[in-house]
Amino acid sequence: MIFEGLNEKFQNIFSQLKRKGKLNEKDIQAASREIKLALLEADVNFKVVKQFTKKISERAVGQEVLNSLTPGQQFIKIVNDEMTSLLGGEIERMDFIDGRRNVFMMVGLQGAGKTTTAGKIANLLRREKKFKPLLVACDVYRPAAIKQLEILGEELDIDVYSEHDVKDPVGIAKRGLEKAEEGHYDLVIFDTAGRLQIDEALMEELVNIKKAITPTEILLTVDAMTGQESVNVANEFNRLLEITGVILTKLDGDTRGGAALSITYTTGKSIKYIGTGEKLTDIELFYPDRMASRILGMGDVLSFIDKAQSMMDEETSKKLEEKIRTQEFDLNDFLEQIKQIEGMGSMDSLLEMIPGANKKALKNVDLSGADTKKTEAIILSMTKEERHKPGMINAGRRKRIALGSGTKVADVNRLLKGFEQSKKMMKQMSNPNLAKKGRMKLPFM
Repeated sequence: MIFEGLNEKFQNIFSQLKRKGKLNEKDIQAASREIKLALLEADVNFKVVKQFTKKISERAVGQEVLNSLTPGQQFIKIVNDEMTSLLGGEIERMDFIDGRRNVFMMVGLQGAGKTTTAGKIANLLRREKKFKPLLVACDVYRPAAIKQLEILGEELDIDVYSEHDVKDPVGIAKRGLEKAEEGHYDLVIFDTAGRLQIDEALMEELVNIKKAITPTEILLTVDAMTGQESVNVANEFNRLLEITGVILTKLDGDTRGGAALSITYTTGKSIKYIGTGEKLTDIELFYPDRMASRILGMGDVLSFIDKAQSMMDEETSKKLEEKIRTQEFDLNDFLEQIKQIEGMGSMDSLLEMIPGANKKALKNVDLSGADTKKTEAIILSMTKEERHKPGMINAGRRKRIALGSGTKVADVNRLLKGFEQSKKMMKQMSNPNLAKKGRMKLPFM
């Protein structure tokens, strides 16, 4: 889960503050010290941590917190505000140019995910902006780099310009741009070479490519799991190339938070996109306020809504809501929902967006592709009546279903238990009385 360790530490700090009726300067200093330790353990740059905790302390020891009726909540609000500011404040979108070709130059170290990210961005902007994209393969050194981009292009049905057995990346870039002009492509993304570490030859090559294609965006791809070391990388690329933005990848991994919380402050460049998984649709705009909320354990309902709405149309949502309210939600609907949610990402990534969600209760729910196939096999091995009335599935029927689906009885039991738990949770969340009390209502209910 993204920033799981940091999230838990902030939750512990906040829970201690909430228990206090009043806060004094000693309480605030103690909380600030705990925050500093949590950030340093997350591999956040020391200068960033020092400035961040200084701002929190300065605001918190003033009248804003000490004279507040709810000092604990007021302190949390200050931390959230400063965290949002640290991550860049307002969202900074791409400056797309109408009537002119948008030229993106992807740069970064080897292994950061430049090539895959180039494909993800081309796919995203084709869908959202109706662009006609062209990918240009300028990494002539890494084995199979060109082939990887060609496979991505084929999978996404996006054109790729490449030259095999040619060791002239600057020439390839120029000819790729000419190809874009001839083919009337309005988005051209150049996948450049990386190294395991920054060296003079690499940077000189990138500077020459920049001069040859005059990019509208120079996007630095950074592996979020590299911690504050990514800051040194970003500063060097920015010094020589003047990057326009950063893309953080692998945010679905064991990310401590160092890169995300350090890069914008130290480089002055905004994070434009984040990679949240291995699928070619797993890329999102970066919202500083939403990410701050997730890091602090407050959820991210807006991103959850965005994901849900992209997966389900209004008519389908109404039908589902009606079935839940009238107790007609059955295993056919359950399977359909699992497939929808699978497209939204992992269960862990969804749970962290939901404020107050019982993460421990649902932690073992597996929504991987393999588990979905197993679930589908089990449900399709049931009779039509069993799918509609799962309560009738006794021990004998479970044994038959397991045999027919090539699974174990324990798998069938687990699925039926998960179905009942999900049904109960969805019924509660769609209850208008709970909504009035401030309990969250799922966006597709």
